[in-house]
Amino acid sequence: MSSDMIKMLAVAFTMAVGAIGPALSVGNIASKAVEALGRNPEAESSIRTAMILGLAFAEAIAIYALVVALILKFT
Repeated sequence: MSSDMIKMLAVAFTMAVGAIGPALSVGNIASKAVEALGRNPEAESSIRTAMILGLAFAEAIAIYALVVALILKFT
């Protein structure tokens, strides 16, 4: 195997692993937020705020994986 092929496999693996965690987290966060809204509709504003904050942190992890993959690709 050439070094370019190994580098591209490392980039693909980094993005695959780096996207699985945030995808599961976003689904879990949205599921729990809808469940919480079903139990307590009066707390919608605080639930929405916490959900958006959690989604932002989960998506930040995916962006970190993208940055690492780009660094691997271009170095």
